[in-house]
Amino acid sequence: MEGRPDPPIVEVGDAMLARADELGAAMAAVIRRDIDYYRSNTLVSTEEIQRSCSANMTFVFHALAGDTDMDVSAAEATGTSRALAGVPLPAVMAAYRVGFRFMWENTVAEARSRGVPLDAILNATSQILVAQDMFTQAMTDAYRHQQTIQVLNHEEERSALVEALLFHRITDIQSLWETADLLRLPTSGPYVVVAAQVPAIGKLGVPEIASKLDVRDIRSAWRLLPDLQVGIVFLRRPDILHELIEVLDTVATSRVGISPQFDDLSETSEALRLARIATGERPSGDSLITVFDGSALAFAAVSAPEAMKRIGKSVLGPIDDLPPEERKILVDTFAAWLDTGGSANETAAKIYCHPNTVRHRLHRIEEWTGKSLSRPRDVAELCLAFEIDRLLP
Repeated sequence: MEGRPDPPIVEVGDAMLARADELGAAMAAVIRRDIDYYRSNTLVSTEEIQRSCSANMTFVFHALAGDTDMDVSAAEATGTSRALAGVPLPAVMAAYRVGFRFMWENTVAEARSRGVPLDAILNATSQILVAQDMFTQAMTDAYRHQQTIQVLNHEEERSALVEALLFHRITDIQSLWETADLLRLPTSGPYVVVAAQVPAIGKLGVPEIASKLDVRDIRSAWRLLPDLQVGIVFLRRPDILHELIEVLDTVATSRVGISPQFDDLSETSEALRLARIATGERPSGDSLITVFDGSALAFAAVSAPEAMKRIGKSVLGPIDDLPPEERKILVDTFAAWLDTGGSANETAAKIYCHPNTVRHRLHRIEEWTGKSLSRPRDVAELCLAFEIDRLLP
């Protein structure tokens, strides 16, 4: 405050300071009576409300008495403590409105009883209104700052729990249930794990994905790893997977893999491995999203990676010596041949070449691998080997 206030106001301020505890108790009673939240909730005790009222009032009356400039530290402390207690901000703001009205009414009553001139009373009223604005703003800023800290801490905890699931650090049933509750996920699936490649360390591959899924009432929990942004998503309806892919398509900046569905959170680590593998597959069309092929052949190909790589090498080793472009032509032709049920004509239509060209390429695969496409066992080995090559490059 600038300058020394009028002597009559100084006297009023000193008189109110002398009654600060009494007035604080009375103000707390009014707040408890007039504000629904405080009347029906005991999260904040009457004693705590009274302490806050007395502290805020003391600073205001010290300023009125000219002892100090307006100190809003009490309001900041109130904002922080109410945020920690979980009191809604509108209720706290209403308490300040009721409290400052109470303070003004009692100050005016004290001033009139002392015969303070009207001009001085108006000046004191103006100062109380300024104090109300300053204290309410300081309380609100402190409240929101504390809320931000709580949200960040909560998100860090959620993120750490997601990582614990992804890397199989939580195994007992009770802990899994508690984790699901903290992550706002049901205790049983179906779930999928989503793995999105990140453009750089610390950058998101699917920005704002959690909020975009929330809008559609799709529950999820996410963790940013050095190479992937990973989420656990609950599929509450069969069609949710299609919605998930649709949302991912709108935000994905790089390849995204989705695991097969699973029902138990203890399987999250394995689902991450499959989602990670899916990110390495070539997506179909213009989409960056690939859902892991849940076929028995695909599961077999990735079940024991090191052993499967040796099997794949033993079957396709000779093809690996071909120039990359030539090798790719043979691999793509075989994949198309499988997709069309072994029809050379349909394969030719799919990859835009003559049926004889397809037959020639298939014959070359037989020559290089020593396998015959007329023998079921050889076909099975080739199918597994090519699947290993596709999923475990």
